[in-house]
Amino acid sequence: MSTILQRYDALSLAGELKPDADQRAAVLRLQRLQDELTQERKAGLLSRWFGSAPPAPRGIYMWGGVGRGKSMLMDLFVETLSIAGKRRVHFHEFMLEVDRRIRTARQAQTGDPIGSVAARIAQDVRCLAFDEMVVNNTADAAIMARLFTALIVDEGVIVVTTSNRPPHDLYKDGLNRSLFLPFIALVLERLDVLPLNGPTDYRLDRLGGLATWHTPLGDAATAQVREAFFRLTDYAPEDAAHVPAATLDLGGGRNLHVPKSLKGVAVFSFKRLCADNRGAADYLAIAHSYHTVILVGVPRLGPENRNEAIRFTKLIDALYENKVKLFVTAAARPADLYPHGDGSFEFARTVSRLEEMQSARYMAQGHGEG
Repeated sequence: MSTILQRYDALSLAGELKPDADQRAAVLRLQRLQDELTQERKAGLLSRWFGSAPPAPRGIYMWGGVGRGKSMLMDLFVETLSIAGKRRVHFHEFMLEVDRRIRTARQAQTGDPIGSVAARIAQDVRCLAFDEMVVNNTADAAIMARLFTALIVDEGVIVVTTSNRPPHDLYKDGLNRSLFLPFIALVLERLDVLPLNGPTDYRLDRLGGLATWHTPLGDAATAQVREAFFRLTDYAPEDAAHVPAATLDLGGGRNLHVPKSLKGVAVFSFKRLCADNRGAADYLAIAHSYHTVILVGVPRLGPENRNEAIRFTKLIDALYENKVKLFVTAAARPADLYPHGDGSFEFARTVSRLEEMQSARYMAQGHGEG
C-alpha cells in the first residue's frame, strides 16, 4: 500500500492537485503519524523485551476555510493508513452514536457511563478520524471534555480531525461554554494544530461557476446537478449507478435513507424530504451531516401543497443557517414555486434565502458557520 505522501505526490505530478504549501506541510505531518502508527506493533515487542515504550503519537487537528482540501487529505490519510484499528466517521454521526451508548450505559447502571463508552469504542479503534468537527449542540459541548479525555488520555486513542474553525473558535458564544473550555485545552495539549488556509478554494474551483438552481425539470437539469456531484466527490460519472447510499440517524430510533452519500455530499428527492411527515430536527440532522445537498424534483406548489411548502421552508432554514451548499432541479425559479396558498406571503423569506444561497458570497462560506 502506498503512503499518503506517495499518493499526494502522484496526484500533484499528474496535475490533479495544485501546489499548496499548507497542504504539503499537513501531508508531511500526517505521514509522520502514519509512520508512528504502523511501527507501533514492532515497538510493542521491543517494549516487552526491554521494559520501555515510546511516547504515544500526537493527534492532528486540521482547520481552514471551505474547499482548502481538508476532506481530501483526510481521505488520503485513512485510505493509506495500514492498520486495522482505524475508523473514519462524520463528527455529528459520532456524537449521535455516543449519545445512544451513554443512554444505554445509564440504563444498565454500569458506573461512569462516559468512561465505559470511551472504553468500548477504544476496544476496536486505535486511530479515530473525524471530518468537519462542528460543535453547535449544548449537550455535546457539555460532555466533550470528559469524553475525549477518556478516549485520548485514558484509552490512548489517536484523534485526527478536520474543522472549519481553529480550536479556540469552537462553540464560540455557546451556552455554558465554560464547560467546553477544557476540551479546547485538551486539543491544544494532545493534538498538533495545522492550518489549511491556502489561497485556493478548491471546492469552488472545481465547480467552475456551475449554477446551483436548474429549471425546468428534465434531462438537462439532471445532467447539471449530476456534474456538480461528480466534481465535488471525484466519483466517476460512468459509475453513477454505484454511488454509495447511507443511513442517517435522526435520533429517537428513527433513520433516514440517503440514496446517494459521498464525501459530505447527499442527494435527496423533494418527495423524500418534504412529502413525508418530517420536522425541523430531521432537517437539522441533514444540515449537520452534509456540507452539500442536491435536491431533485422540486415541483411548483399550490394551495393543496401547504404542508409540503411548510416542510420545504423548514428544510431551507436548516440548510441556510448551517451554510450548506444547495443544488436544485425544480419546475420553476424560487419566486414562482409557491405563488398562491396558505403561507405564500411568508414563503417570500424562503425565496430570499434561496436567492442568496446561489450567490458567490454564500458559496464561499464554510459549513456550519453562522
